[in-house]
Amino acid sequence: MFRRKSAEDKFADAFYLRTAEQARLPELFDTCGIPDTLDGRFDALALHAALAIDRLRREPDGGRLAQAFFDAMFRHLDVTLRELGAQDLGVGRRIKIMAEGLHGRSLAYREALAGGPTPLAEVLRRNAYGGRPPVAAAVSRLEAYVGQYAKRLADTPRNDLMK
Repeated sequence: MFRRKSAEDKFADAFYLRTAEQARLPELFDTCGIPDTLDGRFDALALHAALAIDRLRREPDGGRLAQAFFDAMFRHLDVTLRELGAQDLGVGRRIKIMAEGLHGRSLAYREALAGGPTPLAEVLRRNAYGGRPPVAAAVSRLEAYVGQYAKRLADTPRNDLMK
């Protein structure tokens, strides 16, 4: 808490905040059909975080950057849960569930984007809609958005990721 932040931590904190802003774009909820609920917002954040972490892993120091991003994200989620009124004893359990959820989604998104056996649309249908059945047209719009966003991340130089 009182330690001096490393350059990786500062970068990851800033990139996480930018990623969280991106995950709250109204088009994700209005056009792509992600429910504007607590679960839906986490799903949108997990989707963007998974893509961001995959992008960071491509850097020479990607392992450290990805871990710093993950840590920044879960520090923020811890604070958010406490602000929403979660009791101290319940926060750790909820954070663990969220971390496991992010991990599973990350693997599924990575595999689908790499051309794995499950199409991206199906992975999105299962993971990005807060447990609610989505409309097919909304899934198609989200699939197009994810493809464009992943490409934009891949094409963006490291120092421009926070912009």
